[in-house]
Amino acid sequence: MNLLYANDRPGSYPDSWYAATAKPLDPFDRLKGRVRADVCVIGAGYTGLSAALHLAEAGRDVVLLDAHRVGFGASGRNGGQLGSGQRMDQHGLEKLVGRDDAAKLWELAEAAKDLVKTLIARHAIDCHLKPGIAHACFSDRDMADEHGYAAHLQHRYGYDQIDVLDGDGLRAICPSPAYVGGTLDMGAAHLHPLAYALGLARAAAAAGVRIHENSEVHDIRPGARAIVRTGHGQVEADHVILACNGYLGGLDRKVAARVMPINNFIAATEPLGDQADKVLARDVAVADTKFVVNYFRLSHDKRLLFGGGESYGYKFPADIAATVRKPMLRIFPHLKDARIDYAWGGTLGITMKRMPYLARLAPNVLTASGYSGHGVGSATHAGQLMAQAIAGQSDGFDTMARIPAPPFPGGTLMRTPLLALAMTWYAMRDRLGA
Repeated sequence: MNLLYANDRPGSYPDSWYAATAKPLDPFDRLKGRVRADVCVIGAGYTGLSAALHLAEAGRDVVLLDAHRVGFGASGRNGGQLGSGQRMDQHGLEKLVGRDDAAKLWELAEAAKDLVKTLIARHAIDCHLKPGIAHACFSDRDMADEHGYAAHLQHRYGYDQIDVLDGDGLRAICPSPAYVGGTLDMGAAHLHPLAYALGLARAAAAAGVRIHENSEVHDIRPGARAIVRTGHGQVEADHVILACNGYLGGLDRKVAARVMPINNFIAATEPLGDQADKVLARDVAVADTKFVVNYFRLSHDKRLLFGGGESYGYKFPADIAATVRKPMLRIFPHLKDARIDYAWGGTLGITMKRMPYLARLAPNVLTASGYSGHGVGSATHAGQLMAQAIAGQSDGFDTMARIPAPPFPGGTLMRTPLLALAMTWYAMRDRLGA
């Protein structure tokens, strides 16, 4: 199954609230014929757009290819949360890579947040960037862990942007009966993800990047000058960046063994007007402690954008709105009569360790993907790190590339059923409150 086309119309954005409210870009021409470039970037999501922009600003001649439209994939469909830290928490990283590299990874994650905010300001990207992400807990045990982690970040890493919240404190922000407390991270942020991606594309094009849409890559032939082939043309380049994430397909077996595509779903209610305060009393985003996580925020036109729901297999459910409404009503039962105006799905990439996979596939071929739901900052930063590595400044890239990245068990044929079994187990634990 080719996930580029399994759930979407060729060359079209999904019918999402994001696509309905973003300022569109005129289509870029399909690649035709043979062209030459210093760098060919494959995939025009956050990773590829950031890499192309930084390379062009450094004076490189860049061709950027996408099978559909810029920001078509997870970059234009996600929950819009710019979180602190890496996808794995610092406790886990300290055990996995040791304290020294864990500290470097924390610094890189903070640099990722700063990079997104800087790019938005520098290029005047209108994407409704707002500070604040709350982490909401379902049990006293979860809340104690969350408060302890906030103390750990402040003590070991000097991070003082997190407020700990008891039940009353969290309900003053999110008046849901489901939660018992949590934290509020005002160093984190949320934004309109597709508007951000399109803003990066405008900046990249202005910097001289040659962007080609509707140009699916079918083959990469490595060499001193690599050849990247599409259905209607080819690029000869000194360097190649592979930035496909969940839409990689069969372009590289080593990456495919370590980065698995999964689907996620979001719904947007009708505008809630004065009722919006009964969902969120402050304009922050929320993610909770379920393994099958619920994440939500209010849009600038006062809709609830709610992400969640379970689906195993690569085809989207026939009724995405019903899939998302079920967990939404567990958190906000008073919205049972609220109309859902938009519902969409998307494919992202996860890894075994839930950490990005950065690697040199050949001396002149770099890849970054597998952001595991933490891609707004991590993917943008990974693009910059690859651009720096091509320029010979590879410290940040090498730190990320040292993170252990085991392949999924069972190979590409068995990994999906094995994940479905694991996710079913964790979803059952969520429902039982374990």
